[in-house]
Amino acid sequence: MFENLTERLSRTLKNVSGRGRLTDDNIKDTLREVRMALLEADVALPVVREFVKRVKERAVGTEVSKSLTPGQEFIKIVQAELEMVMGESNEALNLACQPPAVILMAGLQGAGKTTSVGKLGKVLKEREKKKVLVVSADVYRPAAIKQLETLANDVGIDFFPSSADQKPVDIVNAAVGHGKLKFYDVVIVDTAGRLHVDDVMMDEIKDVHAAANPVETLFVVDAMTGQDAANTAKAFNDALPLTGVILTKVDGDARGGAALSVRHITGKPIKFLGVGEKTDALEPFHPNRVASRILGMGDVLSLIEDLERNVDKSKAEELAKKFKEKKGFDLEDFRGQLQQMKNMGGMMGMMDKLPGMSQLPDNVKGQVDDRMFLQMEAIINSMTKGERARPDIIKGSRKKRIAMGSGTQVQDVNRLLKQFTQMQKMMKKMQKGGMKNMMRNMKGMMPGGGMFPGR
Repeated sequence: MFENLTERLSRTLKNVSGRGRLTDDNIKDTLREVRMALLEADVALPVVREFVKRVKERAVGTEVSKSLTPGQEFIKIVQAELEMVMGESNEALNLACQPPAVILMAGLQGAGKTTSVGKLGKVLKEREKKKVLVVSADVYRPAAIKQLETLANDVGIDFFPSSADQKPVDIVNAAVGHGKLKFYDVVIVDTAGRLHVDDVMMDEIKDVHAAANPVETLFVVDAMTGQDAANTAKAFNDALPLTGVILTKVDGDARGGAALSVRHITGKPIKFLGVGEKTDALEPFHPNRVASRILGMGDVLSLIEDLERNVDKSKAEELAKKFKEKKGFDLEDFRGQLQQMKNMGGMMGMMDKLPGMSQLPDNVKGQVDDRMFLQMEAIINSMTKGERARPDIIKGSRKKRIAMGSGTQVQDVNRLLKQFTQMQKMMKKMQKGGMKNMMRNMKGMMPGGGMFPGR
């Protein structure tokens, strides 16, 4: 997420962080670099101008000159201003109304609107414990209604049927009426998208909005369109009373222009980030956490929340009990760990939230490939129960059979067994309570130390 911007800003701010005092000259040079980094990230020019102006005003003021560590104080100012640009704090959905609370989703075609309806429904059902109904008022794209029905089934929320020969306003009225009758907490309406903003589209969505009377009108926009995302959101906001924005495809956006431009240009908060294709890849937008990630400081709070949501507590307790009874760590446990990591967005998803990861060399980052973890899981799946429990019995002919069954090579099986042995040693250190020893061991499992060898 926003790798280019993170790399550029981290490099620029590193030059100023160790300075004993800041002068007009070195502040000017750093601000020029910051300005260039933001422009290259496709941040809208008015946003860049305002941002640089505010940082400069604060940097030449007393808060930096009186600080014992001016360089670090400067970085704190940049972080605070990044947060300010993006909205200071997370703005949750406002569902305080007579049920059902109607959420209207608007946006251009291809932005990920229908997928976001499914993801948001899942968030509201699982995290907010709401009874959710979704409906499609997109009568122009034949597959849209079926797509939403499939998504609703996948995430376990209810779907209200509609068809292409109905009028969007009639669909919405029927769905909201059904929502009241069956005591739904939330009704999410998916509207039609177009390839560009046009009068016909705007007139129709105004009519749908009037019929639905939503408490939240969310604009769904593709982060990879950069500052165009903010301009499109503004065009919609001029026609509709938007309450917030969902920024999609953020995991594929190396620049970050949309995230930094939307709030300033529309005056509306980003409420959620779409960070992947999976149905649980929707995160609440926290400006302070995103600013921290942009500056290469990681996002440990989100990582902890991911752990709490995705780690199977019963399996974790089982493993802890096994450790207590000194029963050791086998390949079945190793597979369980790989699956939990996959649930958290894979190694790359986790690394993105760890502090300092932006400073890892490219060749090291290249070695951390989530496909490798899928391959490791496939190899373990090809083993018998006895082999997973006693990896030491896996010799020549067994290795060939496992490699053939998992579509890999014998050397891949050898590599997995070597990595597992290292993991086992680390777990033994953990059993003995030697935390220092375990941390020392973990260094050897980082890139270059054997855990992720170049393939």
